[in-house]
Amino acid sequence: MAETLTEFLGKYFSHQAVVFLISLMPILELRGGLIAAAIFKVPYLNALGISVLGNMLPIPVIIIFIERILVWMRGFGPLKGIGGWIEEKGMSQGAKLQKKYPNQLKLGLLLFVGIPLPGTGAWTGALIASFLGLDLKNSAPYICLGVLLAAAIMSIITYGIPALAKML
Repeated sequence: MAETLTEFLGKYFSHQAVVFLISLMPILELRGGLIAAAIFKVPYLNALGISVLGNMLPIPVIIIFIERILVWMRGFGPLKGIGGWIEEKGMSQGAKLQKKYPNQLKLGLLLFVGIPLPGTGAWTGALIASFLGLDLKNSAPYICLGVLLAAAIMSIITYGIPALAKML
């Protein structure tokens, strides 16, 4: 998906702008941004900064406003199902996190965001934080650390392993 989007957006935007836009998107986030950066051969430090910034930018908005946004979505016909699905996903993942890390919720949030698996990431982490009643001050640092952990893992995958393979 990241490759197709990269190819499409690359026709209209600079490589750095594509990396930023993909990093802003739910599901793809920083993971997709770093893949796009590697495809475009964006220098690593530029790619890292752009991807982290793009991934973190929506987090305060999600934590502060998601409940109001979901109320609006559930009242608006075409978005009713999507709003319900987002709420169900956030509540379900939040319950799992509370069960797995009952006394270390913030650490659980960091690991949830940081380990790049399907359905995890900063967007879902922010959604979970909001549903668990964690405010921006108590959740953003852990989400940010999770994004940095994901960046470290994805950096090895997108920039480290290919570089090692070229040296062999």
